[in-house]
Amino acid sequence: MELREKAYAKLNISLDVGETRPDGYHEMNMVMQTVSLCDEITVSRTEDGQLTARSNLRFIPTDERNLAVKAARVFLAAVGDEGQGLLLSLRKRIPVGAGMAGGSSDAAAVLRALNRMYSQPFPVSELEKLAGLVGSDVAFCVAGGTALATGRGELLAPLPALPDCRIVICKPDFSISTPELFRKLDSAPLRHHPDTAGILAALEQGDLTAVCRRMYNVFEDVSDRRMRTVAEIKSRMLDFGALGSIMTGTGSAVFGVYTDEAAAKAAAKALAKEYKFTFVAEPVGRI
Repeated sequence: MELREKAYAKLNISLDVGETRPDGYHEMNMVMQTVSLCDEITVSRTEDGQLTARSNLRFIPTDERNLAVKAARVFLAAVGDEGQGLLLSLRKRIPVGAGMAGGSSDAAAVLRALNRMYSQPFPVSELEKLAGLVGSDVAFCVAGGTALATGRGELLAPLPALPDCRIVICKPDFSISTPELFRKLDSAPLRHHPDTAGILAALEQGDLTAVCRRMYNVFEDVSDRRMRTVAEIKSRMLDFGALGSIMTGTGSAVFGVYTDEAAAKAAAKALAKEYKFTFVAEPVGRI
């Protein structure tokens, strides 16, 4: 038996970081959005009793360091079938080290595929709880759409859908270490915080311009020379008519929101001359 599942990327419409929790994680307050850029996951049953993975990218780990493998183990343990052999085939399109939850979305896709393979033993709410055992962003990626994520990112509240738009995503040629950014964030007080309440109100009203005006990511305030490149990409997106532009997650991908598809394509074409990983995507509702 073989099942295919799309693993959609996520973007942070806003990202705020609070105090460090007793478990070592930070309190997070994020508005998250699923977009159409995706990996493709194939899950196949095998007879050898082994859980293995393979990818079109050679540098992607295929052992327990891969969240997709971890997700499969968590699911099989939950259904009491830990001896079942599986092959996970990952066709990667989401850039790695971009802040777009590529690994988390792969893990969530594996959970969805296995849930179908085992005749839906878990409702979405239970699948999200299993996802929380795998990684912080995995729970959001299970159902996606537009949501407020709090706690360490696993506490989810669905939100009204982001109004129709085109989203240009551009990842510069470097990645940024998440632990490194958190350390830098902890060493200096935050100057600003997102207007999360304002974003939620704008989503309720279906006001895309008001959402984009309030988009904000506190990690852009970190003292890091690479943020100059982030700022440059943002500026170029705005020059092409983006309603707003920010970095997603801990980077390094930057995105801009457009109502004009021609302007979005023009921005992507210009940025692609310098940055290989440049895409035009659309918002995706709950999966």
